[in-house]
Amino acid sequence: MDVQGTVQAGFEPVKDAFVRNFEQRGERGAAVAVYRDGRKVVDLWAGTRDVDGTAPWAVDTAQVVRSATKGVAAAVPLLLHQRGQLDLDAPVGTYWPEFKAAGKERTLVRHLLSHQAGVPVLDRPLSLAEAADAGTAAAAVAAQAPAWEPGTDHGYHAQTYGFLLSALVQRVTGRSLGRWVAEEIARPLGLDLWIGLPAEEAHRVGRLGPVEEPAGGGALKLRPKRSVAEAYRDPDSLTRRAFGAIAPAPDENDPAYRAAELPASAGVSTARALARFYAATLGPVDGHRLFAPATLAMARTEESAGPDRVLVVGTRFGLGYMLHGPASPLLSPGSFGHPGRGGSLGFADPESGVSLGYVTNGMRKGVTADPRAQALVRAVRAAIG
Repeated sequence: MDVQGTVQAGFEPVKDAFVRNFEQRGERGAAVAVYRDGRKVVDLWAGTRDVDGTAPWAVDTAQVVRSATKGVAAAVPLLLHQRGQLDLDAPVGTYWPEFKAAGKERTLVRHLLSHQAGVPVLDRPLSLAEAADAGTAAAAVAAQAPAWEPGTDHGYHAQTYGFLLSALVQRVTGRSLGRWVAEEIARPLGLDLWIGLPAEEAHRVGRLGPVEEPAGGGALKLRPKRSVAEAYRDPDSLTRRAFGAIAPAPDENDPAYRAAELPASAGVSTARALARFYAATLGPVDGHRLFAPATLAMARTEESAGPDRVLVVGTRFGLGYMLHGPASPLLSPGSFGHPGRGGSLGFADPESGVSLGYVTNGMRKGVTADPRAQALVRAVRAAIG
């Protein structure tokens, strides 16, 4: 395997694990980057830019990272709170009066971030064009009756998370969430990361596609529990309906999908940008820092935990971030971040000063704990001792 990039001394186990992902776990094209204490220590890429092509992955190849987008989107309300522009304990209706409908009057801003808002599904799914229209998406979630009393339980808001945060940020700042990320996060940090891909960057983005389990089985094999499998098969389950809030399922290789500002699922990034973003939540990166210590503490303080009404497994969430646990193992108990369904991962670990970004064009079944990403996490753990 022709692996490109650099590895700082001591982090060779990460390169070894990256190579094994191609040799043993069905990887087609991918990149991984690691920062420690604000400095890049791993920056690797290999394979093909398109899952079904032959052109090599380049130094600037980016991919749709699915729900790893949520971790970037979550930074926006946290930074608005840090700047005194948003009260996380205020009712959502304080900023978005139309949301005070159908039993959601007491929904707090923090409930949106911790998947406790009770609106993971829509009675009528939106088309891609409707979902991409900020006004239509906001009206749909504002009118939706909650599946449970907000604040009393949690369930993964697979698609509606983006509609909720987009509408809130628009009303607080007058800017779309994607524009806010571009101007306040990506530009200062020099990130190749977008929520709403500009047309001039489209040539850099590879094609996603499914990858099959290697012949004879192997470490990539996933065996979901029967209850989880049944939830995904049942068209009336919260699980199917949450992931189907945009229907028909959009083509993630469609330029219209990538250009849409969908902060729950359609972000585009390099591994380097994801790792650098999370590094800046921990401390300065070339003079730029995102989270103050109090904000960092909020991001990784548990807000909701236990059986997830949508994912049908136990999950843990801080304010916008998945926390380390059996469903989403990260580097240590203090880590926070977000996986993307099918493979990608971004997270930070305050105790070690480590952040990681992993992107792939080979989509596997499963929402969290992809074996390729987990192999890289284990390698980082071995490298830092």
